[in-house]
Amino acid sequence: MTLYTFDKDAGGKSACNGPCAANWPPLMAGGDAKASGDWTIVTRDDGGKQWAYKGKPLYLWAKDQKPGDKTGDGVNNIWHIAKQ
Repeated sequence: MTLYTFDKDAGGKSACNGPCAANWPPLMAGGDAKASGDWTIVTRDDGGKQWAYKGKPLYLWAKDQKPGDKTGDGVNNIWHIAKQ
């Protein structure tokens, strides 16, 4: 599935919680996940661990239905497809 970044995230911290996270589910990291290179793990407000790429937390979009969908790109001009 397509991964997204959120312009309101700053300092390696997710600003998308509560209702936001229901629409933009965080890409959660398992308990044994290890950061590697540009891939890091940030701690969410609820204590959960979320993957980040180059310091930007990563999300899915609830309205994407199948791999390759990218309907979240540009939503409210603050959500963007994660790029390398």
